[in-house]
Amino acid sequence: MIHLSDKRFSLTLSTIWMALFLIAGDAPAAELPDFTALVEKNAPAIVNVRASTTPKTNPQAQMPGNDQQEEIPEIFRRFFGPIPRGQQPGGERQSAGSGFIVSADGYILTNNHVVDGADQVTVRLSDRRELDAKVIGTDEQTDIALLKIEANNLPVVSIGDSTQLKPGQWVVAVGSPFGMDHTVTHGIVSAVGRGYDRSQQYVPFIQTDVPINPGNSGGPLFNLAGQVVGINSQIFSNTGGYMGVSFAIPISVAMNTMSQLKEKGHVSRGMIGVQIQNVDRDSAKALGLPRSGGALVNSVSADSAAEKAGVKVGDVILAFDGSEVVSSSDLPPLVGLTPPGTKAKLTVFRNGKTIEMPIVVSELPQDPLVKAAGGSKATPSNRLGLVVEDLTAEQRQQLGLKEEGVVITRVDGMAARRAALQPGDIVLMVGRKSVTSASDFSASAKQLKSGDSVMLLIRRNDVTSFVAIEVPNGEVN
Repeated sequence: MIHLSDKRFSLTLSTIWMALFLIAGDAPAAELPDFTALVEKNAPAIVNVRASTTPKTNPQAQMPGNDQQEEIPEIFRRFFGPIPRGQQPGGERQSAGSGFIVSADGYILTNNHVVDGADQVTVRLSDRRELDAKVIGTDEQTDIALLKIEANNLPVVSIGDSTQLKPGQWVVAVGSPFGMDHTVTHGIVSAVGRGYDRSQQYVPFIQTDVPINPGNSGGPLFNLAGQVVGINSQIFSNTGGYMGVSFAIPISVAMNTMSQLKEKGHVSRGMIGVQIQNVDRDSAKALGLPRSGGALVNSVSADSAAEKAGVKVGDVILAFDGSEVVSSSDLPPLVGLTPPGTKAKLTVFRNGKTIEMPIVVSELPQDPLVKAAGGSKATPSNRLGLVVEDLTAEQRQQLGLKEEGVVITRVDGMAARRAALQPGDIVLMVGRKSVTSASDFSASAKQLKSGDSVMLLIRRNDVTSFVAIEVPNGEVN
């Protein structure tokens, strides 16, 4: 009886242990997501992007400052820096990245730094077709480029809401690391609203631990619903390879940029006209703040929105239109993404009191080195293969110009590309004649004949140089 009891007891324990083993074995598998359906649904809309530039042989075309483009720091490295311009040894230079189709008629989003300075951009679709892509416009501040291919009925991705992302959520990246198309990697959102890069102060980056490598740049970051929530853009690295810290541009920022590039050829941003710095513990104590945080105002621009609202040097901005400003890097994205003319509210700490200030957001002046095609005041392409626009009064003031100069917004002609001309260059003279407007430039270009060589006086990055262009056959209005 005792023996039987022991046997039964032993059998019961064995059954329990087996059940516990099976439950424990199944539990992790049940909790881990399966990305198969997500990838199968979205892979057809993800593309490989290749950008190439032809070496320049014209010594006149070596504009100053090109060497600086090679000095890309390894920390906060971008996957593909700006393509070096000017005379280069060897053959055609290429860079590659990823992108994704956002409309069935061929609009594609990728990173600006993937296509920056390229003479030709080629897109390889999931069905292995390779199509030439037109750069509709780019925005360096958000690192977004909008491309267009001539095709219809294309597969598209679903766009999600990046404002709903939270640390700890699963995310998936699909792209072409090292040229290996449709590579899938996954991880979690490590943080949101990261503002670490001064050159992109208007982007509240999504930080992830998704393995990202050269070639993923410009590719989509998905949530578990299969929606794009970000564009993989940068990595933190001491070696140039993946080290567990990756950054993506929120899709809400990217879609806003894309919409503006399509509609008006450039991106308008909000501005209030203050310079700011972080509030550390010592500053908080001196200012009477209960804890560190916010953006300390150290300068207010004359006649700016902030001055009109009553902001003063020494104020600490704690919130913008209801969104908390934890550190000074939080404020530029909040203001920059606000449409100019919007009525907003500042929460400011001053002399021991918190006060609310109504403010009307003004518009950040357009950088004359804009890299976007089109514009209401642009000339059509001409014998020189250049599209130019009039400079605004603000641009002239910023550049220190009086009446002369037009800005190049698009380079269509191969001769102009070989001369290393690029969007953002300022044309001061055509031959010996100064140009003061887009129509003036167009009139000068019309007088040129096929086979003529003409000298253009070009201003770039505060440096002025002559560039020689030979007028090719067949490039007319």
